[in-house]
Amino acid sequence: MKLAFDIARRYLYAKKSQNIINVISMISVFGVLTGSMALVIVLSVFNGVHGLMGELYTAFDPDLKVVPVSGKVISTDSIAYEQIKQTKGVLQLSETLEHQALLRFRKRKVPGIIMGVDSLFNKVTNIDSIMIDGKYELKYKSEFRGVIGKRLADQLAIRLNFVTPLSMYVPKRKGSVNLMTPQNAFRQEYLSPSGFFAVNQEEYDGQYLLVDIEQARRLLQYDNTTISSLAIKVNQEEASIEQVEKAIQTLVGSQMDVLNQQEQHAAFYKVMKVEKLMAYIILSFIIAIAAFNIVANLAMLIYEKKESIFTLKSMGADKRLITRIFMTEGWLISVVGIVIGSMLGIVFVLIQQHFGIIKFIGNGSYITDAYPVALQWSDVLIVIITVSTISALAAWYPVRVIVGRYYSEPASE
Repeated sequence: MKLAFDIARRYLYAKKSQNIINVISMISVFGVLTGSMALVIVLSVFNGVHGLMGELYTAFDPDLKVVPVSGKVISTDSIAYEQIKQTKGVLQLSETLEHQALLRFRKRKVPGIIMGVDSLFNKVTNIDSIMIDGKYELKYKSEFRGVIGKRLADQLAIRLNFVTPLSMYVPKRKGSVNLMTPQNAFRQEYLSPSGFFAVNQEEYDGQYLLVDIEQARRLLQYDNTTISSLAIKVNQEEASIEQVEKAIQTLVGSQMDVLNQQEQHAAFYKVMKVEKLMAYIILSFIIAIAAFNIVANLAMLIYEKKESIFTLKSMGADKRLITRIFMTEGWLISVVGIVIGSMLGIVFVLIQQHFGIIKFIGNGSYITDAYPVALQWSDVLIVIITVSTISALAAWYPVRVIVGRYYSEPASE
């Protein structure tokens, strides 16, 4: 192997009789270099977007969420509530109750989701950090208040200084309905908005209204033990999220699911992974096309070194050794492109990650000013393995065929 490497390295740096071979070699290196750099950058962009969206969700979602497997609600009496609170790593526990409702403000009516939360909700989430107007306050003395998503507030044309209260309507769960007075089939509650939040996600900003869980239970005709989910804040100094998730899942059994933040938005993260995989496959295909420049370069190099093949053959070198020499030659060409391309990609990503030199164009309101990127060394390793494999496969068959043909020819007189 060392002999093949030494000869291949000598061929790589030796002066060529035809300058076009050097040109094609440079093109081959540049093609692999560009592909490697692009793959590192694109995968890092997906990592950045993935992380940015995850941070947005983190502000509203708890570390863990315990939800019923079937149905919308469950009673805290039917689960190991106290044991969950005492589980190692559980820092705070908050009860929530969600239900769809019709929201009305003056003449505007918009469907939404009311989410009743207790006084600890802002301890298990970072809801305070996404308040863009007003303050997080769900009850003031005997008056119920609410925090509403910015998009939903715009649809209802609500402002914090308006005196008119916001009305919430849900169908009655109990009692009979008189068809002559269908308006009496709904329960109604009022509140005054105390603030607006913005997660910058339509599923939250355009639907959610946070209210006190006491008012939500009264509106929905539930008792004080009924919940839709338990929101849990994990003390990661005591235990990891994975450890707490497994411990709580053991306590609640099969009647409830314990979801981490990615599992709470499984569809979104699945789409992100699929998009990243598709980008990886498309760029790998482009790199495969660029790698065929190596084939052309090796074909010309083998033709130039035809006499050297005869010489090596007469000295006892078998076809396998000569094939290995030119395969190593192609590998060296690709390694130069892979190393330089990967390094350039890493440098670019790190500069963008820390300094944000590439900004979004336009005067729109963006979540962040610069394109988000995040370097993962596992992606760099995947790029190196992928490009190396593509380059080796692109060169293996042609080199084997061409060397075999020249090796079988008699030496010229």
